Amino acid sequence: MTNALRFPAADPHAAAAHFAAELAFEADPDDVHRDLLAGNTAGYVLVETRASEAFARARIPGAINLPYRDLPERLDLDPGLVYICYCESFQCNAATKGALALARRGYRVKRLSGGITAWREAGYPVESDQVVAADVPQVACHC
Repeated sequence: MTNALRFPAADPHAAAAHFAAELAFEADPDDVHRDLLAGNTAGYVLVETRASEAFARARIPGAINLPYRDLPERLDLDPGLVYICYCESFQCNAATKGALALARRGYRVKRLSGGITAWREAGYPVESDQVVAADVPQVACHC
């Protein structure tokens, strides 16, 4: 028996339900980038959940900054929108913490797979409030 099949694959219906549920929680950077290029972000807002210093340094165009550590109990957000949270990378969980905090406040959320690191590695543009020297790391978590 192969290692890959030591545990049998799920029934196709169970697999479909599992992967559909997984996609209900995640957004793909490529899909978001295509939406930005088309000017079609109706229905969602990108939310940078890292600290304001990280947001000023590099962010996905159009994102708002709601650092998960500083989220007030009451927010003036549109409850009809989905809030796609992102942070540094797969190694950072600020997006998960931010999405959890927003969901607990009654908002619909997703997490952007791979955060701003995956976004940049795909070659997608970022905005910045600062001029960054070439020898300074482009993104720092500051979570």
